[in-house]
Amino acid sequence: MVSLHRLLEDYVRAIEGVKKHLVQRSQPKQLTFVGELAHGHFSAKMDHLVCFLPGTLALGAHNGLTADHMQLAEALIETCYQMYAQVETGLSPEIVHFNLHAEKGHKDVEIKPADRHNLLRPETVESLFYMYRFTGDKKYQDWGWEILQNFNKYTRVSTGGYTSINNVQNPSNPEPRDKMESFFLGETLKYMFLLFSDDIDLINLDKYVFNTEAHPLPIWAPA
Repeated sequence: MVSLHRLLEDYVRAIEGVKKHLVQRSQPKQLTFVGELAHGHFSAKMDHLVCFLPGTLALGAHNGLTADHMQLAEALIETCYQMYAQVETGLSPEIVHFNLHAEKGHKDVEIKPADRHNLLRPETVESLFYMYRFTGDKKYQDWGWEILQNFNKYTRVSTGGYTSINNVQNPSNPEPRDKMESFFLGETLKYMFLLFSDDIDLINLDKYVFNTEAHPLPIWAPA
């Protein structure tokens, strides 16, 4: 059986590897992001899926890891929020590419046509929930409220439910897909509800841990 200490060592080593090889800052606004290594070459590409990481880092810091874990969490959640805020609909695309070199007229974030869809994913809202629980900073609730308002504006279906969209850059026609992924109800809205609640005992994070599908599991004391 693998010991908890060994798992902790593996986690810390993995985060150190991410910080050393994958974390960079964009130009011109110095947004911190996690890129990719492809065959040894760095790519300034970040999927929305990566936005779970600020919450994970914050959870580690809450449980005794060093302050730099929370500092990275704060920087990354700012970037994840900007992936929404800098887009015409206020909704993040599936993938963004960051500019590494300052050039006149260029934004930090670039969106390729094949990547500009939004699937109602939960990762940013998940991390906003953790950040609010651990810091009490209401800006994280405000950011979540902005995202929810834009989900309502651009993805809500008049006959009920919500839909993924093909084009987050076109507010006049975001091209609804007529498809709602199950994780929107099971994760995105669940984390929204928890983010907007000020009751820390509503799934207390010292008593429960969420798995990757947002199922809360009780934390058992060591035997």
